[in-house]
Amino acid sequence: MRDVFLDANFPRTADKRVYHLGTRAGEVANRIITVGHHSRAQSIAAQLDGGLDNVFRLESDRGFLLFTGKCNGVPLSIISIGMGYPNMDFMVRELRECVDGEMAIVRLGSCGGLLDIPVGSLAIPRASVALTRNYDYDFAAEESESQKEQPYRISKPAFPDEELHTAMHTAVNAAKPASYKGHILHDTVNASADSFYSSQGRITSFPDHNSNLIEWLIKEVEYVATLEMETFHLFHLASIWSRSNSLTHSASSLSLQASLTVPPDHAPASTSLDEASGARLGPTPHPTPTSSKIRAASVQMIFASRVSQEMITPEDTRALEDWSGRAVLDALAKFPISVSAACSLVHRLHRASTHAQGMQNPHPNIGSVWASLK
Repeated sequence: MRDVFLDANFPRTADKRVYHLGTRAGEVANRIITVGHHSRAQSIAAQLDGGLDNVFRLESDRGFLLFTGKCNGVPLSIISIGMGYPNMDFMVRELRECVDGEMAIVRLGSCGGLLDIPVGSLAIPRASVALTRNYDYDFAAEESESQKEQPYRISKPAFPDEELHTAMHTAVNAAKPASYKGHILHDTVNASADSFYSSQGRITSFPDHNSNLIEWLIKEVEYVATLEMETFHLFHLASIWSRSNSLTHSASSLSLQASLTVPPDHAPASTSLDEASGARLGPTPHPTPTSSKIRAASVQMIFASRVSQEMITPEDTRALEDWSGRAVLDALAKFPISVSAACSLVHRLHRASTHAQGMQNPHPNIGSVWASLK
């Protein structure tokens, strides 16, 4: 450990850098694309205004890679996090502490397809369930119907932000090349597993009791179409944050931002789910003066078919990442983010520019990395 970290509950350095991502306020935009692979992050960052020579780049000791720049004049960050729930958890929780106000996060990642459609297709799921290994099950024993436990569990669904979901679906449909042979799905469900192997039904030399897992998943979850490892946790964290009263966070975040001479960011709106049925209820009736909603969506590239066992080619991978990445980038830059009444005066005093389309720009230049970007 090269730096001194303060407070074991939420470790930060003396200059307010978070523990795993290594970021601090003023280095992260409120519009974020998250990917798994470093090369995908770099190829998307190369499409930002001015290319890779005009971005802020930070790679942490834990392997997270961040690029912050502008897309059509709008501040935007791209972060590569690797794979799985834990890394998604690090990203959402730590970036939430680096910005104030509303966030829009889109995962652009690979997945396996559970439908008989071509590899290279895209899915923008309307819901996601967690598919997890049941550690109370006796995996070392012979498979038996007498066991009271099931070897795997399926959670209730978590949902994306409806407006961001629609924006992503509209964008990729508009951007698809004329030669594109894949499908674009948006009324399907994703399953996010806690393992690449056992919880995704892959057979290895371990006794995972998963030979019928995919068939069981398809039977239990209507409209399930994709299987990967991150989307559910993103939707889950965004949902619970957006439904909670975030006054405590806003107060601490404002003081952090002030200490860095970075004016605070945007705000309100929140969506609730009915606890019993999971039904969407729309905006919550109670006001949250300095709300900091997290809007989340996922665009999934089907690299492997679990039906035919076909894998996408490297050439098709590059082409799909290029045009879908550009579509997500442009759509996220255009996506409106609220500015809270509590912060509006500070923004009027410090904001150096406005959104290219006339929307409020929640990122003042003073004290931030984009102050030096073109």
